[in-house]
Amino acid sequence: MFHPRRTLRALLLPLAAGLALAALPAQTAQAASTLTNAGFEADGTGAAVPSGWSESGTTAASYVEAGGHGGSYRLSHYSASAYKVETYQTLTGLTNGNYKLTAWVRSGGGQNSAYLALKNCGGTEQRTDLPVSTSGWIHLVVPVAVTNGQCTVSVSSDANAGNWINVDDLTFTSGTTGLSVKGSDISSLAKSEAYGGVYRTGSGTAGDALAILRSAGMNYARLKVWVDPADGYNNKARVLAMAKRIKAQGMKLLVDFHYSDTWADPGTQTKPAAWAGHTYSQLKTDVYNHTYDVLNALKAQGTTADMVQIGNEINGGMLWSEGSTDNFAQLAGLLNSGYDAAKAVSSSTVVALHLAKGGDLTGTRWWFDTALANGVKFDVIGLSYYGYWHGSLYDFQTTLDDAASRYGKPVFVAETAYPFRLDSDDALVNQIDTTAELVSGYPATTTGQSNWLRDVMNIVEAVPNGRGLGVFYWEATWTAVTGNGWDPTDPSSGNGWENQALFGFDDKALPAMAQFAHR
Repeated sequence: MFHPRRTLRALLLPLAAGLALAALPAQTAQAASTLTNAGFEADGTGAAVPSGWSESGTTAASYVEAGGHGGSYRLSHYSASAYKVETYQTLTGLTNGNYKLTAWVRSGGGQNSAYLALKNCGGTEQRTDLPVSTSGWIHLVVPVAVTNGQCTVSVSSDANAGNWINVDDLTFTSGTTGLSVKGSDISSLAKSEAYGGVYRTGSGTAGDALAILRSAGMNYARLKVWVDPADGYNNKARVLAMAKRIKAQGMKLLVDFHYSDTWADPGTQTKPAAWAGHTYSQLKTDVYNHTYDVLNALKAQGTTADMVQIGNEINGGMLWSEGSTDNFAQLAGLLNSGYDAAKAVSSSTVVALHLAKGGDLTGTRWWFDTALANGVKFDVIGLSYYGYWHGSLYDFQTTLDDAASRYGKPVFVAETAYPFRLDSDDALVNQIDTTAELVSGYPATTTGQSNWLRDVMNIVEAVPNGRGLGVFYWEATWTAVTGNGWDPTDPSSGNGWENQALFGFDDKALPAMAQFAHR
């Protein structure tokens, strides 16, 4: 197990070396277009200043120690008292253009800030914050446009006593990154508004929730569609109406087919009442006709779906029992019916398959290996990832990166969310309502919520070969509004999610919404 405290030798050497260095002149930038000592292997444990690097601030808090990601050593920031330190290296003689820094990192969390940065490159400084990861190494990326022939690579900590980070195996290469999808699921919005839901900007001005989200940087909206829901919401007609509003804001549209009259997820995949008793052959036709009908109606009104999910969190299949994973050949037939219908309407619509349990490497491999063996067609992979249910950020990155490389497909987070408080704004107990349920290092505060979304986005951006599409925040607009509960058959059912929305109990936009402006 990793332990952040240094050995006695590691504690003493940087202090002694730091005293000796204090009298030396500041290190000048070397004319080098590649990183020197990028894996911190040149010096060995106890080096106060890694070869090729410079330091500023509380320099005794930055040092080399054993326990690297790739090699034997790593850079660490740590002190028993509060500290601010920067470890940096300036590259010169660069050809102007796009570059990206990659690094492997760990962090115990708790800092005021801890980040990788590319600065003095001729334009705006670019930063990527370190997520909280106490055991597994996480890789991050920072892109920048170099316009003045040079760039400074920086590792910075503004930390409280006892906080620590590890950094190792940096690369600085040509290329760029970013996220094309910065979205949220807003399936609850129409019903919320019908029952009096109000949405406000951060300063308190009432407005259209979609416009507020768009102005924060959201560029994609996700809508679920049920076949014949009891409350008349999230059906074809409502999806068509909301699609017009989404497209009017200049956003793209993801349509999430549940193939049910109510919630479909790993624990429940109930056939629509209208399809009950249908044979497997009939169900394939049902899937095709329903998918085609909704998507063609969207196209006809000028709001063609940009992406489509054939099923929702289908770890165990869909349309049980005929479409269970216990009979994957039949599930494959149903999924391909949906795929074919979507492509028949619009060949450019991206077809996604969506699983939950975003940190489950073994389960995700089994599902997609089996799907491919059964001839299932799809364009991209979507995973739900809730950190309080689906494993650590390390588990999540491992699963996401593996899916992207193993299947050669783009990947995205179809759902994530995090609480900004634990108490409830209505009579129903919240899904997440105790500190014991939270992810370590991410408190149930507006800052904790914002940092969670930021760090999930950073991990998706770092998917190799540009295969990380982006993130959908789940149910950004599902505030506590009487009548807009979770159960479409029960008007008095409450909302167990309002403490994870992106609008507060005062209806104001929360700080996490600003993460939609992620590069």
